[in-house]
Amino acid sequence: MPKQVAHNLLSWASEIDEGAVEQAARTARLPFVAGHVALMPDAHVGIGATVGSVIPTENAIIPAAVGVDIGCGMVATETTLTAADLPDSLDALMPLVERRIPAGVGRGHEDRAADRALAELGRPHTALTPKQEKTVAVQFGTLGSGNHFVEVCLDERDRVWTVLHSGSRGIGNQLATAHITGAKKLMKRQLIGLEDPDLAYLVQGTPEFTAYVEDMLWSQRYAMASRARMDRALVEALFRVAGGGARVRTINCHHNFTQRETHLGRELWITRKGAIKADVGDEGVIPGSMGTRSYIVRGLGNPASYASSSHGAGRRMSRGRAKRELSAASLAEAMRGRTWNADRAAFLVDEHPEAYKPIDQVMDDQKDLVEVRHTLRQVFNYKG
Repeated sequence: MPKQVAHNLLSWASEIDEGAVEQAARTARLPFVAGHVALMPDAHVGIGATVGSVIPTENAIIPAAVGVDIGCGMVATETTLTAADLPDSLDALMPLVERRIPAGVGRGHEDRAADRALAELGRPHTALTPKQEKTVAVQFGTLGSGNHFVEVCLDERDRVWTVLHSGSRGIGNQLATAHITGAKKLMKRQLIGLEDPDLAYLVQGTPEFTAYVEDMLWSQRYAMASRARMDRALVEALFRVAGGGARVRTINCHHNFTQRETHLGRELWITRKGAIKADVGDEGVIPGSMGTRSYIVRGLGNPASYASSSHGAGRRMSRGRAKRELSAASLAEAMRGRTWNADRAAFLVDEHPEAYKPIDQVMDDQKDLVEVRHTLRQVFNYKG
């Protein structure tokens, strides 16, 4: 159940840094915020707006609240395979995944088959440079870095699932950064003072607002289509290693986005920064950190959270702190019994499970937001 932690601010988090509360309170004080800001159980400090926050606004959007990885989200596929259908080792899957789903900063691949899928997305409002056009093409269907990942999991029935986390890659970042910078300049020209410059906003009905919304929606389509393409490549690779299999269903959902919804009897922009839509019956994917459980959920439509829930475990350590205080050896111990990028352990310490909140506590905190349908345990993990 939520508790009020500041004026116009409700929190579902049993563990939250005071800095995140102070940051979210600054957002809640903006004059166009139409109702309380909701902090999810995984909330932590972000840039401008708090990661794991749901922000209702009227006639305005904060580009930094959507973030620079517009449309980032999860895709999960349930298969007909069971644990008994998998080989004793999934080592043979790693090179297939690495080849079919390039991962890492700036990584891409030439994929002529992607041209048709890209054409179906339409065009962003902002005219792209030739270099950006190339980035759009070569990074479509690629993973990125940081906490983006590919997993193979088993649920409580020993049914095999694939899970993948990715966003809009370089082009989403570039479009978002341009609009955030533009919003800040607009605030300066209009002599509008803000507690945090990253809370710069765009007002509905202006050319800047229209341009941002069109670019944001295009980036969301790009991210979702890119995830779908990687999901197909991942499932095909899994079936090749397992010697067969079929899809049962796929769930593909954003957790960095904004859209028009009706809440409190009004049409509002609901910005979910590190949160998923969890209306009644909505299916969602909530991953844990490396080596921990993930969850397939169904939304309960709690009006106090604007029908939202957490998007994951949420960081409790910055990447820098994790690298200073945690070790590759303890990460290897946490990943014991799984196929993973063990040879890159030293580069993955910032993704150590101890750098994140306990996912089981996060799920317990939001029992009034989502219903757990399946609990997944990892047997294969691949990161950029």
